[in-house]
Amino acid sequence: MFDWVPLEYYGDIYNFILLFVFILILIYSKKYSLLDKANLTTVNILFYLLFVFTLLYIGFRPISGAFIDMSTYNKIFQRYQNFGKDEIKEKDILFQYFTYYCSRIMSANSYFFLLATMYIAPLYVVSKVNFKKGAFYAFVLFIGSFSFWAYGTNGIRNGIATSIFLLVFATNKKWLQLIIMILAYNFHSSMLVPSIAFVIASFYKKPKYILYGWFACIPISLLGGDILQAFFAGLIEDNRTSYLTAGNKNNDNFSSTGFRWDFVLYSASAVFAGWYYIFKKKFEDQRYTLIYCTYIIANAFWILVIKANFSNRFAYLSWFMMALVIVYPLLKQYLFGKNHQKILIYIMLAYFGFTFFMNVIF
Repeated sequence: MFDWVPLEYYGDIYNFILLFVFILILIYSKKYSLLDKANLTTVNILFYLLFVFTLLYIGFRPISGAFIDMSTYNKIFQRYQNFGKDEIKEKDILFQYFTYYCSRIMSANSYFFLLATMYIAPLYVVSKVNFKKGAFYAFVLFIGSFSFWAYGTNGIRNGIATSIFLLVFATNKKWLQLIIMILAYNFHSSMLVPSIAFVIASFYKKPKYILYGWFACIPISLLGGDILQAFFAGLIEDNRTSYLTAGNKNNDNFSSTGFRWDFVLYSASAVFAGWYYIFKKKFEDQRYTLIYCTYIIANAFWILVIKANFSNRFAYLSWFMMALVIVYPLLKQYLFGKNHQKILIYIMLAYFGFTFFMNVIF
């Protein structure tokens, strides 16, 4: 559908479209209240248009190595078409069988569109369930996140697994949360980290002490990071844990080994936001406490292995929750009085501004 878009500009064009959307939000915020009836009509139309466009633009992108791992997924799909169940691997079994059955009944283009739907639709659901009238602002922050594009077009399986996992924050039913985590894990086994974080946060609801633990992980990682990487690699028998001990095999600058203070500062923006909402603004919400603590615990694990090759992949096991950590209280309660709307818009612009800078300008 979008074969006419030059591949080298495919991602940039999407980010420019999002930039236009954020500019529209800024313009409308100067004239209308976010929940004003006249504004909501426009916002709802924009919400559905953006949701459909994102589905189509990502789902029907050309099948190309320009999207890096997309070509690998396509080869797996073709092997299932040609050789059937003999090609099914034991790891991430739900994804493997899903791909196999898709290969029997649809084309590769339809398969990638379905994958995009599974990646984007949960973000829509989480936004609608949690924020109702304000759902658009949460959704646009989800799809404006720094890693959103990369995990929708490159690290596809991991991206879908994280989106599935986010559904645990759309229900209070424990049995349903357990099913969601099992589904996410069987799509990508890395979901074990946020799942453990979620379970801990469910029973230990003390963000103050969990926050202390996060800070403690920084000097621990600086002093004993190599030992911790080897320890965690030994705990899990998975080829993905080779990132913990193999060094920078691919000479990737962004994912290079070493203590990444830039990554820590980026992660800390959400840590600080949650601290400010809970302890300074006295925002009380059980679901938000769960979201915030889950994020901190998952991010703390990444800090412990931060020196690993491709440490951004471990960071993403918490980063996918950042939009929710930052925007949830702002859409639930007027924390800043008369200036609340202005501050919300500026925070959203800053959040996407970082994405635009890193993905387009940098």
